[in-house]
Amino acid sequence: MQQEEKNISLQTLKDIHGIMERSSRFLSLSGWSGVWAGCTALAGALAARAMLLQLHDSYRDYYHQTVSIDKTAPEYRQVVMNFVWLALGVLFVALAGGVYFTWKKAKKEGATIWNNASKKMVAELLIPLLAGGVFATAFLIEGLELYIPAICLAFYGLGLINGSKYTRSDIKYLGMLEVALGCVSLFVRGYGLLLWTIGFGILHILYGIIMWRKYDKA
Repeated sequence: MQQEEKNISLQTLKDIHGIMERSSRFLSLSGWSGVWAGCTALAGALAARAMLLQLHDSYRDYYHQTVSIDKTAPEYRQVVMNFVWLALGVLFVALAGGVYFTWKKAKKEGATIWNNASKKMVAELLIPLLAGGVFATAFLIEGLELYIPAICLAFYGLGLINGSKYTRSDIKYLGMLEVALGCVSLFVRGYGLLLWTIGFGILHILYGIIMWRKYDKA
């Protein structure tokens, strides 16, 4: 009888802990969101590479840090803007898919996608992302777009680390890897697209699979 009462008490404590965790952390992030974001990034990277291969030899050599080009030429600005629009398109598709899969998981769990925990997570995530956007825009205006992959990776990673306080703590480790790749990209600028592909593509897919197996599959 005492053992049964003890088991009931332990289960009650676990239930209370679960309720408190759900109220303070947004736990409905879907592993499929990470897989979707990674696949979208890979598709965007392939499109960027195809665009790069269609450019004049001087532009390709410039992006690999072997020659300099005239950055006042209209052709140069058009090339840069094509990459900017591609990046924005990839971001929109990745976010749309992420929201959908997370909403689907939350609905299945009888939870809501927009609660106090998710609001705090988004707010903490947006602070570094907005700062990174300002940095990237400034570097773009100054013609230093070769640093933009490093900026995107580093500030995105900082955003994940910041937002991990209000969701699964696993996301913090993804953020650390993104920051590390961003730092590496500062010193190997000719490989910015490759590191961008690894950070936003491959790492997201691996993270999504791990999250799905750890939290969603059960």
